[in-house]
Amino acid sequence: MRRPLDIQYKTPEQIDRMRAAGLVVAEALAATRKAVAPGVSTAELDAIAEQVIRDAGAVPSFKGYHGYPATICASVNDQVVHAIPSAEQVLREGDVISIDCGAVLNGWHGDAAITVPVGEVDPQILQMAAVAEEAMWAGIREAARGVRSGQGRLSDISHTIQTTVRRSGRRKYGIVPDYGGHGIGTEMHQDPHLLNYGRPGRGPQLVPGLVLAIEPMLTLGRPRTVELADGWTVVTRDGSPAVHVEHTFALLEDGAWVLTAEDGGVARLGELASARAR
Repeated sequence: MRRPLDIQYKTPEQIDRMRAAGLVVAEALAATRKAVAPGVSTAELDAIAEQVIRDAGAVPSFKGYHGYPATICASVNDQVVHAIPSAEQVLREGDVISIDCGAVLNGWHGDAAITVPVGEVDPQILQMAAVAEEAMWAGIREAARGVRSGQGRLSDISHTIQTTVRRSGRRKYGIVPDYGGHGIGTEMHQDPHLLNYGRPGRGPQLVPGLVLAIEPMLTLGRPRTVELADGWTVVTRDGSPAVHVEHTFALLEDGAWVLTAEDGGVARLGELASARAR
């Protein structure tokens, strides 16, 4: 039997507080993106992100979460998610790194991820990262349309992500099973769970006050994964490269507000962006 969902719907004032946390995450990711280069360790990137978060008066969401020891997840090449930063993991020309970061400010969380090339990277991997990015934004646009119409359902987002990936062109990317997005608010992970695939028209209704973190994860090979002995790092079973992107967004009556995007999502959402984002 499935347990009933416990969804935390937010007031406009609470969404404002989440926006403040989201901007801290955006700043931390911008700083780590700028620092990515051959010869830089993932531990160095972790220190940069933590400094930005603490300087803003916030606290890293990930550090201490179920015992996780770092501020960011720094997943390189075949590492999909949750890779622990280390001084031994030094970036090399041609690598690709997915950086996942969260911050909590005055009790409210923000969560986002970026995929960054290290120097010159295989064009196939760059294309896959672009597809993941577009699938994420397509999902947010679908959510904005759904809340405006009053007819949207959670799995409409999942279905849109899946169809965007599948229609992307030359190859069939692996969509990582089971892992996905989630509700977020006074805790980093809340109901509902949001898969990156599925049939439309199912799940909770998309209504104002719903805040979600949406995070497509794609592989260049088969989508199956395995968790390493550290209890955190998830890698592709076949060793193929993976990418991961994420944003936290809120639904309002007139559309979506991307809380972890510097511009609130206006550039990618256009008229589907809430007036609050402008």
